[in-house]
Amino acid sequence: MPARLGRYAVRRRIGSGGFATVWLAYDEQLDSPVAIKVLAENWTEDAHVRQRFLEEGRYLRKVESPHVVTVYDAGQLDDDRPYLVMSYADQGTLADRLEADGLTVAQACEVVRQVGDGLHALHLRGVLHRDVKPANVLFRTVDPEHDGTLVRAMVGDLGLGKALDVSSRLTMIAGTPSYVAPEQAQGEHLDARADQFSLAALAFLMLTGRPAYSHSSLSAAAAPPPPPELSTDERPFPAPVEAVVRRGLAVDREERFPDVPSFVTALSEALGESGTGTLPKRWLPVDPELTQPGNRPSLVPTPEDLPDPEPPPVRRHRRWPAAVLALVLLVAGGLAGFALWRGGNQERTFTDNDGNLRVTVPDSWAREVSLSEWKPPEEAFSQPALSVGDGPDWRTDGQGVFVGVLSQGKLPTSLPQHPGCLSPGRTTSQDTGDPTIVATSRGCSGGSVIIEQAELVSASTLLWVQVRSDDLSTARKVLETVRTYGLG
Repeated sequence: MPARLGRYAVRRRIGSGGFATVWLAYDEQLDSPVAIKVLAENWTEDAHVRQRFLEEGRYLRKVESPHVVTVYDAGQLDDDRPYLVMSYADQGTLADRLEADGLTVAQACEVVRQVGDGLHALHLRGVLHRDVKPANVLFRTVDPEHDGTLVRAMVGDLGLGKALDVSSRLTMIAGTPSYVAPEQAQGEHLDARADQFSLAALAFLMLTGRPAYSHSSLSAAAAPPPPPELSTDERPFPAPVEAVVRRGLAVDREERFPDVPSFVTALSEALGESGTGTLPKRWLPVDPELTQPGNRPSLVPTPEDLPDPEPPPVRRHRRWPAAVLALVLLVAGGLAGFALWRGGNQERTFTDNDGNLRVTVPDSWAREVSLSEWKPPEEAFSQPALSVGDGPDWRTDGQGVFVGVLSQGKLPTSLPQHPGCLSPGRTTSQDTGDPTIVATSRGCSGGSVIIEQAELVSASTLLWVQVRSDDLSTARKVLETVRTYGLG
């Protein structure tokens, strides 16, 4: 972790992807927390990726909208990597919210309206988003010091953004398969109706609690079947509501609404009174240790206080889901406070004996460690693996993590259930770049949480991770630190 990025004091890493890392930092001059997005070191020399990174900042800077992430500043580090200074989303993402409790119909309608406003603002400035999905819808508190605190939805991450006046030229086919418009998956010229399709897919997810599509590839998204019935477990939605969503998801863009505001208005009118409402004052439960930016720091960590830098990986995967822009602990005031934070939050990083796997865990977990290979069931040869836990029985009554490799070329259809848990996890897909499924079980023995996750990291390699923790926040943090090297 760097001590500073430009003039900003760095507090903690809050997200990472294939092309960039996002840090929570503090603007000491303006007394305000900010998010700083830095181009990944391994892409510094790639002119195309670098240009795309800088274009994101320019596109965001063009737009003056409360529902689009704001870029305040830009700069370049000593190693020539560019960075963008942006607004800090202290209430997480739509992906966080959907995983936690889901949405009411009124909340879903309000999010569609606010995200639609943000997309329309981009379109008016001649910019397409091209990657509208739950992880790219961010929430931020407004006027947090007053009783009337509200939460605002914003669209962010324009890494795939494209100017409308060049979208008809040959461009890279990209996007998240389950939310991308068919014409985008086919590499055709695009207009604002591509983002409308993605917003309609979001609306389907928020209203029903399940995605309209679970495409595993862009080729599948190029010719999608009709979406399933718009319904919850209790009842179907009225026909006018389903008609609006299906029109937004039309394969032929000519059959969709002429623009995003038309779709938003039609959906609101179809929902009627059930869609009336606003976001609650706090969109997610406020955890001071995770979400609050804290006061202006009076101490900047010295190089001696910081962990050793991570070695550059051979192949670096996207950060794991559930905390793409996770919210973090900030140190408030003085040397004593900083010392207490260090004493209570020690972590240790472990790498398997083959150098293929890596994970970081709380220091208290590191009592039972195995870094040697394992022999997966029904496989002839051993594979890389590591296991770290707070005791020999951590899998049944404790805390720990297992990371292992299997020789498999496809994801399993489901993940192991844990009958002893009050709320066994349901297997769902995640948008992480590589095909991924995850299940989170709650209320397990001792009140713990178990997260199972499987990711297809190459055509013949499956990565399996199990995390068991006394709290969901710690389990997610450990899951985010998993890294693979040389398996692709």
